[in-house]
Amino acid sequence: SMLRKKLPIGIQTFAKIRQEHCYYVDKTPFVAKLGREGGYFFLSRPRRFGKSLFLDTLAEAFAGNRALFTGLYLEDHWDWEKRHPVIRVNFASGVLHDPKHLEEHIHTTLERNAEALNVSIPGRSTSPAIRFDELILAAHRHCGEKVVVLVDEYDKPILDNITEPDIARQMRDGLRNLYSVLKGRDADLRFVFLTGVSKFSKVSIFSGLNNLRDITLASEFATICGYTDEDVDCVFAPELGDLDRDAIRHWYNGYRWGDTPVYNPFDVLLLFQERQFRSWWFETGTPTFLVEWLKKQQFFTPSLEHTFADDELLSVFDVDHIGLEAMLWQTGYLTIAQRESDGVLTAYTLRVPNLEVRMALNRSLLAAWIPNDAEVMRHALPLRRAFAAADTQAVRQHFERLFAGIPHSWYDTSPIAQYEGYFASVFYSHLASLGLSIIAEDVSSFGRCDLTVRHHDTVWIFEFKVIHQDTPTGTALTQIQTKNYAAKYRAPGVRVLEVGVEFSAAQRQIVGWKVGAD
Repeated sequence: SMLRKKLPIGIQTFAKIRQEHCYYVDKTPFVAKLGREGGYFFLSRPRRFGKSLFLDTLAEAFAGNRALFTGLYLEDHWDWEKRHPVIRVNFASGVLHDPKHLEEHIHTTLERNAEALNVSIPGRSTSPAIRFDELILAAHRHCGEKVVVLVDEYDKPILDNITEPDIARQMRDGLRNLYSVLKGRDADLRFVFLTGVSKFSKVSIFSGLNNLRDITLASEFATICGYTDEDVDCVFAPELGDLDRDAIRHWYNGYRWGDTPVYNPFDVLLLFQERQFRSWWFETGTPTFLVEWLKKQQFFTPSLEHTFADDELLSVFDVDHIGLEAMLWQTGYLTIAQRESDGVLTAYTLRVPNLEVRMALNRSLLAAWIPNDAEVMRHALPLRRAFAAADTQAVRQHFERLFAGIPHSWYDTSPIAQYEGYFASVFYSHLASLGLSIIAEDVSSFGRCDLTVRHHDTVWIFEFKVIHQDTPTGTALTQIQTKNYAAKYRAPGVRVLEVGVEFSAAQRQIVGWKVGAD
């Protein structure tokens, strides 16, 4: 039956979703699996991916609230006789900028848990760690079953202060003291689950917690958060209506933590409510610090389409050492396109997950990279038309205007404009902000990039090259032809254009624009 239900937008409480008859993608097979294995688990996912809802589902299961699971997988795959005391620690709400406030927050959390479990713990004159330790012990004694500890946004107090390393370090130390309690209470714990956005190195925050299993990239948990294609087609069938199914995929799918790609759930729900394609997730809180930070790092934006990383790079993350790729991957602006392993080393190729992130992130970056971005974006629609019409002259004029509009004073005062990858970054980020379909062929060097842009039935192959002279060399176009990128795009009804763009660093303007076409 195509009965429409309520869209659970912003609802992170499992009971509410079940009692108010909302759509629910059954994630309880993962609850069963984790419950069977027991132990200590860690999961990193970007914000608004359903981590809190999953934690709440775990809490209800361990507390034995069977009625909420009627008709779900877990109903017949769980020991409902056992009711475990559940301790919940949550750093999601509010921003803490001071170690004292963090300590108060932890004290309040521990007191609330003690009250809910009907046990008493020492007063605030003792440290949070000692109170936490006592809480676990008392809960086990009082309830007669081992304790479950669920920590939501375990890293938020650190991330909220990442631009102030001294405060971030103090936050990290305060949290480390709290989490270290877990390793000493092993005999009293049935299950521990921690979630957050970033994965801080074990040494820095979970020192000694050697039995903590990181399931972030475990293939059997690839779809623990987010919706699959099948979920969109089956669970949300009543909502699809006249929405373009391919567009839904193109805009919001593409996040990968294993073989099956998933959709950002927040986007899907808002799309169904508002019936229009927009950067819903991106608009609700893209960290300005991220854009500022990328600017400071002189980030080469074409590498959003193609970046290499290894296990080490993706997991090493600390206040004093933040890998650029790790940060972009953990926050959800890059995802895993491919994973290769020879048994000893594992290598990943990372890229932007979908159209939403490509457009919105590059739009923000462009605003930071050039002073006249509003003027440039005013011509976005005619530029898209020029791409569809294969009008190479109009596209050239647009880009010449773009670069001519950057005042000379900007180059002198903006450190980002001084580095080699700047011009190629502006060129790519502007294309990407237009919502065109982009494939990066080769982004291995800062001075150049190869981009394939597809719009309707026209494929544009660009080679963008920075030269240190005033007259064009013609090598950009030759390079495309030598590599024969166009071959794989040639098909009946498809127009392929090859464009060699040469940019003079001295003149700060395009000096060569050579078109080779079929």
